[in-house]
Amino acid sequence: MTMITTFFVIPSLEYYDEHSRFFSLIVRILSYFGPLVIILFYCSIFCAFLFLFYQYEKQRYTEFRISMLSEEVQSIAKANFDKKVVEIDGNGLGLLAESINEMINQAQKAIEEERRAKQIKNDLVTNVAHDLRSPLTSILGYLNLINNDQYRDEIELRYYTQIVQSKAERLHHLINDLFEYTFVQNKEILMVKAPINIEEMINQIAVQYRIQLQEAGMQVRQSTATENPITMGDGTKLVRVFENLIQNAIRYGKDGKYLDITIVEHEETIEVAISNYGQAIPSVDLPHIFDRFYRLEKSRSEYTGGSGLGLAIAKSIVELHNGAITVESTAMKTTFIVTLLKE
Repeated sequence: MTMITTFFVIPSLEYYDEHSRFFSLIVRILSYFGPLVIILFYCSIFCAFLFLFYQYEKQRYTEFRISMLSEEVQSIAKANFDKKVVEIDGNGLGLLAESINEMINQAQKAIEEERRAKQIKNDLVTNVAHDLRSPLTSILGYLNLINNDQYRDEIELRYYTQIVQSKAERLHHLINDLFEYTFVQNKEILMVKAPINIEEMINQIAVQYRIQLQEAGMQVRQSTATENPITMGDGTKLVRVFENLIQNAIRYGKDGKYLDITIVEHEETIEVAISNYGQAIPSVDLPHIFDRFYRLEKSRSEYTGGSGLGLAIAKSIVELHNGAITVESTAMKTTFIVTLLKE
């Protein structure tokens, strides 16, 4: 193309050289530079065609990539989320490809969350049905015995009514836990926050459980390393957290004889550690200990286990206070650690 263009341009230059004094003057001036002018002339024409060729190929390449990108997006639109768009670096299409891939990742996460939510809902229905059916069956059975006068004397009648009452109380407790868990799962629940002295709160709760500790043959040992353990929170809900942890420590730590409560103040946080020295939590169970309806008793015994919602409720309440709750368990000691922000 350079040679062809030169073939047509040179006669035009000769024509203007003969008929234009101004152009002729310019040619004479340039003639002093000799071959350099000719080389620059050819190079300028060559570069002009090279630039046009580059722009043409760039446009073709962009159209090709847009076509490929369109095909990949159409494939993804058919719910083929395992496919990724090939990223193109250094241009606007690269940013577009990255954005599409990010959308794919978000869609995959949303699908996974939906599947998990569906599984959780199914588990919730199954577990609630299981926990409600057992006491209801007992209540109906004993009420039938009473209605049909199938008891020997008043003592046996009183025994039946006591069983019905205990089963009804268990149902009431379970339903309350279900409502509370559903309530605390709503992140927009109204919390009445006020300054709370964690050390004073723990002392009051420990006194309330003195009788239960004595009946379990346990002794509470408290240790504090604080000067101003104040946090902003909802006192009623935080009391629920520590009551649940102490109840668990009494239930599962009877063999250890001691229940230790340690309060440590850091620069920005307050840590409350509640420890018992009973049987260790198996390592396989530790990651699930705060899951709803999760119990170490696989038989879901109503005599040794609660509703299975207590720790899940405690975790939700702590997280509503922008805190954290963790558990550590060894062969000798199990510790629940609640971390709250200082005021």
